[in-house]
Amino acid sequence: MAEAALRTRAEPSTAQLARWAVSDTLVMTRRNLLVWMRVPAYIVFTVVQPVIFVLLFRYVFGGAIRVPGGGSYVDYLMPGILAQTAAFATFATAIALAQESTKGVIDRLRAMPMARSAVLAGRLLADSLRMLIVILVIVVIGYAVGFRFHNGVAGAVGMVLVAELFGIAIACISAFVGLAIRDEESVQAFGLIWIFPLTFVSSAFVPTLTMPTWLQGFANEQPMTLVVNAMRSLAEGKPYPLNPALWQSLAWLAGVIIVFVPLAVRSYRKVS
Repeated sequence: MAEAALRTRAEPSTAQLARWAVSDTLVMTRRNLLVWMRVPAYIVFTVVQPVIFVLLFRYVFGGAIRVPGGGSYVDYLMPGILAQTAAFATFATAIALAQESTKGVIDRLRAMPMARSAVLAGRLLADSLRMLIVILVIVVIGYAVGFRFHNGVAGAVGMVLVAELFGIAIACISAFVGLAIRDEESVQAFGLIWIFPLTFVSSAFVPTLTMPTWLQGFANEQPMTLVVNAMRSLAEGKPYPLNPALWQSLAWLAGVIIVFVPLAVRSYRKVS
């Protein structure tokens, strides 16, 4: 009986395990953020690409694109740029996980006395924080070229949160892809194959009414368009509590997270 009592006392409680898992996840998050901060090229390439897109569409294509119902093209453009920025930022998630799985880093980390979930959770949390920083930088750049929020602070915060949630959902897909394929070049090529069409065959940069009729069906119902339309309504001051695009986009994103988080965890467990 004494041995059983001693064994019971030695076993950590569920609350202790949860605290250790959170602590380990934060340590891994810090590790991943330090790598990003100590390699200036990561910061430059992460921020420079969306800035180029902002300037390119704002000053090169903006004069030739007419916004439905009138209004400023830069106000129409920026929600699409933010969604594209969030999606493209997830390339780093897939590539980093592919590199760490092939080089044995994940195996070494899992062999340490730490929560097994901390490696994947720390990666997703670090990339989410990195993504939020880049989104805020692009909002500042947008303001510099004429973009304005017309729905006050609540609309601005809502738009940023939807962009962040969209990026997290795409990061879950990227985590699954990186852990399932495990080859850096293949992961990067696969990311371009599905993220580029999703971004450009949408309402992110041009109205879908300008597309061929056979393409409009896909463009109008795919998640990128719904997310961009929801962000646009939040920024422009439309009555977002009744805006169907907002709830449809949230339903899409919730579905993506529910499906791909278990798939990513399953692939992570198979890494050896």
